[in-house]
Amino acid sequence: MSEPGGLKVGLILQSLRLPVDEALEKAASLGVDGIQVYVTSGELLAENMDAAARKAFSDRCEGLGIQISALCAEYGKNYGVEEQAEWVLPRIEAALEQAADLGTGVVTTHIGAIPEQRSAPAWSVFARTLNSVGRCAERCGVNFAIETGPEPGHILRDMIESLDTGGVGANFDPANLVMKGYDHIQAARDLAAHIAHTHAKDGKRGEGEVPLGQGDVDFPRYVAVMREIGYEGFFTIERESGPDPIKDVSEAVDFLRRL
Repeated sequence: MSEPGGLKVGLILQSLRLPVDEALEKAASLGVDGIQVYVTSGELLAENMDAAARKAFSDRCEGLGIQISALCAEYGKNYGVEEQAEWVLPRIEAALEQAADLGTGVVTTHIGAIPEQRSAPAWSVFARTLNSVGRCAERCGVNFAIETGPEPGHILRDMIESLDTGGVGANFDPANLVMKGYDHIQAARDLAAHIAHTHAKDGKRGEGEVPLGQGDVDFPRYVAVMREIGYEGFFTIERESGPDPIKDVSEAVDFLRRL
């Protein structure tokens, strides 16, 4: 567990590629402080978790000394396309209600690439969709956190600040920005007022994801900036590739503990 002044280390549970209960046990043994869970299929899908199942899952995490840092409601939809937005809205609203029941304050997802120009037709669709999601998030006491990466930080900031709701923020993933060639340090500063959750992931510019500390994310500088802007939330490990995820996650926990 984290030392005073140390980072709050989280883990996307599905990164372990184990059944849910086995993954919870492994996460606890690795010493993480929290977990984020995908809730888009299987036993953790909102419609598959009644009130008793939600309480049981929360109690299980509490018993293992693990907080639920966030849910991930990633459906791969573009919120700037009317038909896709209409499909995803009820599912996101269900995930926001589920988050409230599970005692976590964040739901994260990608939403598609926000256009740079506000005059672009997709901008108004994004804004309308996000205002709807954000109002639901506010009612639930949850933050709908858009994952960084498809666009530079200042464009996501401009979209968030254009909305008529305070329920929308950012899930900051430095690797996504680096892999697209964007400045992750500047993006952290641009989004400082809106970061609700972060992913601890590494990658190489123009390439792909690599184990933590082996890519182009400047973690010491990045963590220093996050502390400077007052971020006190989780740094949640995400490992989407590689043949030995448990080894990679274990080493990532050690890496973050040293920062």
